[in-house]
Amino acid sequence: MLNDRVEGRWLAAFRDTFALSAITAAERVVILSETQSRPLNVELARLALEQLGVAPLTLVVPTPPQRAPVPIRSTGASQALNGQPTALAALTAATVVIDLTVEGLLHAPQLPDILAAGARVVMVSNEHPDALERLVPRAEDEQPVKAAMKRCRDARVMRVASAAGSDLEIDLGDARTGGVWGFSSRPGTVTHWPGGIVVNFPRAGAVNGHLVLDVGDINLTFKRYLTSRVTLVIENDFVVAIEGQGTDAELLRRYFAAWGDREAYGVSHVGWGLNERARYEALAMYDQRDTNGTELRAFAGNFLYSTGANEFAGRFTQGHFDLPVRNCTITLDDEVVVDAGQLRAARA
Repeated sequence: MLNDRVEGRWLAAFRDTFALSAITAAERVVILSETQSRPLNVELARLALEQLGVAPLTLVVPTPPQRAPVPIRSTGASQALNGQPTALAALTAATVVIDLTVEGLLHAPQLPDILAAGARVVMVSNEHPDALERLVPRAEDEQPVKAAMKRCRDARVMRVASAAGSDLEIDLGDARTGGVWGFSSRPGTVTHWPGGIVVNFPRAGAVNGHLVLDVGDINLTFKRYLTSRVTLVIENDFVVAIEGQGTDAELLRRYFAAWGDREAYGVSHVGWGLNERARYEALAMYDQRDTNGTELRAFAGNFLYSTGANEFAGRFTQGHFDLPVRNCTITLDDEVVVDAGQLRAARA
């Protein structure tokens, strides 16, 4: 069991990460947290900023009531700012927002307003600092993610195949492509730590085929390695069948159905992990309360398939799955970018 106390090495990890985002004393910095945020990370963020000469505003909002029909975990769609106009006004007046909400602002409805006002948002994922310490971003992490984003934007079609039987085709025309390497100094941007991932939000009707979740693949909503094979049948973006026997298939069927919302079955985003320091086995090393699983989204060579909200396809829902799949071959047009789970270098 990890002890929740300030350690010098964890403070250094926060300070070094914030320094990469060029946060200085001249900035208007707000630390956003909620009553259920991890107190240790809030304290480490405050102390790290003070070491950089920053006097941050610490803003704490109440964690909202649980109104969903099932527990919500690891969605990136915080509801903490709903009905909080005063808090939102403070965030839109900031030049830097350190996001320490439980779920994170990545898919929150208020994020576009915060970015449009010129703030950059640094999301600190709800991980124990023991994990964050191992995954402090480095300056050299930026280029591989930017290169992967360019490859996606230049491509028309992404195909995903695996020896387990996956056969998925994604039309990338008009998709919105993004990437995160863990830091940003540019106004109007969002990043998260840990980073190292490229994602595409396809337009409506762009995803078709079969995705096989094999034994050992990961359901991050449940923080669980699969122990039985599950096949998702996907037609025009939507999971129309969940095939398989055993607990993993049953959990998926029940959680999807609990929302009573067709949008929950739709694709949110697709992409792959680029972080060579992120570890596939990390989920086995932490208590569930001590991990948000962001590291598992980023480990190098995984194909990340996510369901739920996709504002670029006009879909909004709180239902969400992040499903890192190993051993896939990902092709952009005729270029293999991931070969059976191994990253391929970009063509010269």
